[in-house]
Amino acid sequence: MTTDVLGTTSSSTSAAGSPQGVAGPRLRAEGVTIGYSEHPVSKGLSVEIPDDSFTVIVGPNACGKSTLLRALSRLLKPSEGQVVLDGEAITSYKAKEVARRLGLLPQTSIAPDGITVADLVARGRYPHQKLLRQWSVEDEASVVRALEATQVTALSGRLVDELSGGQRQRVWVSMVLAQETPLLLLDEPTTFLDIAHQIELLELFGDLNRRGHTLVAVLHDLNHACRYATHLIAMKDGAVVAQGRPEEIITAELVEEVFGLRCMIIEDPVSKTPLVIPLGRPHTAEEPEA
Repeated sequence: MTTDVLGTTSSSTSAAGSPQGVAGPRLRAEGVTIGYSEHPVSKGLSVEIPDDSFTVIVGPNACGKSTLLRALSRLLKPSEGQVVLDGEAITSYKAKEVARRLGLLPQTSIAPDGITVADLVARGRYPHQKLLRQWSVEDEASVVRALEATQVTALSGRLVDELSGGQRQRVWVSMVLAQETPLLLLDEPTTFLDIAHQIELLELFGDLNRRGHTLVAVLHDLNHACRYATHLIAMKDGAVVAQGRPEEIITAELVEEVFGLRCMIIEDPVSKTPLVIPLGRPHTAEEPEA
């Protein structure tokens, strides 16, 4: 299976996006109980990721968003239930096979000391390497496209540990893009980026989605989620409170229930998507001193 970083996924898929012969979405969780040690974050959680969607998971801190993403990527094994990828339990695949189908940008990433940007991005090609097929012209072209897509080509010869936080984040995204998978999981991908680079990256993700990739991202900015997501999953206390298109589920009542925030919802004048306007707490005029 190969994909163009900004092109259409090329694989034996049906029109709905799933591989031929596979019923239902490519990625889903079935009754999973997930968490750390003896304290599960979610119990009996079932979630389906619509094929060809840009799904964004939102919710307050510690509600289980990143934990769910880690389970969907096989980094965290459920104590109950299972994650299903392309019709099979994700645990039934070898690690390289999962990495050819699903790319993950974790919340925090640490690069080896002394590695250049180009070498780090090239590591995204590892799942495609075989004993008799090492570095190829195709690999080189994939890395070039990924560097260009995230606008870090000029940094390719720099050491990663010399870069700013925002530059490093774009390099990590570039590495995931070089992996060229039909599914991309992104845990807070706009971390460390200024507003201009946040929008550039989200526009890139939107382009990838429109060209056939299925994306799942955890975002903190609810207005960014409403503008770019085709499917929203709102979580609280480890459970899904609502899911659907942003314009279908985002209401002032839902935002207050999930985030404890009083707000009003208006139409974004640019994207025509829901725009959350916080009301803040009411203020009373101070009594003048006698």
